[in-house]
Amino acid sequence: MIHHHIDVGGALRRSVCHLYSDLVTRPTGAAVRQEIEQQLEQIHDRTLTVIDFSHVGLLDFSCADEVVAKLLLHSISDAGAPVGFFLFRGVRDEHLEAIEAVLERRGLVLLIQTEDGSVHVVGELGERERTTWESLDRVGRHSAAALAAAIGTTLQETLSALDALCARRLAIKLDDSYIAISSALVARGIQ
Repeated sequence: MIHHHIDVGGALRRSVCHLYSDLVTRPTGAAVRQEIEQQLEQIHDRTLTVIDFSHVGLLDFSCADEVVAKLLLHSISDAGAPVGFFLFRGVRDEHLEAIEAVLERRGLVLLIQTEDGSVHVVGELGERERTTWESLDRVGRHSAAALAAAIGTTLQETLSALDALCARRLAIKLDDSYIAISSALVARGIQ
């Protein structure tokens, strides 16, 4: 899996204005998303992309919809499978209100890494999927059977939750085991 880092503030300066650091207005958000998508198109393999908001000032709802929600929606293949995996870094509390609102409205989830390095799921996620993700994140790469035993659920329930997590880009299947995207970052030394 390829690791890629995209500075949203840099994409904003390249696509809109060199001196601008606020993501406000839908046209601004669309321009930044298109800049990010152009960078992602240059990679032809499964990618683990860190979307870095560290250099972004304000983030309004329309830009959150363009840069976060539509980026997630546009990076799904015609067959409905995710083409890339994302971790959003540098997201501050003042960004979260807009991001959480668009995720809820569109039924999306994403991973956010806080300043202390911990990773959290943001958005609507069922209780079984959240428990499965938290366990997988804690134990690292595991088979579905081993994870089911650790959680105390049936293999079928665990497989169902793992499939849902993979479809929502929170985990990835590697051979006969699964790993949380956050654990994959740590395993690669990407923090």
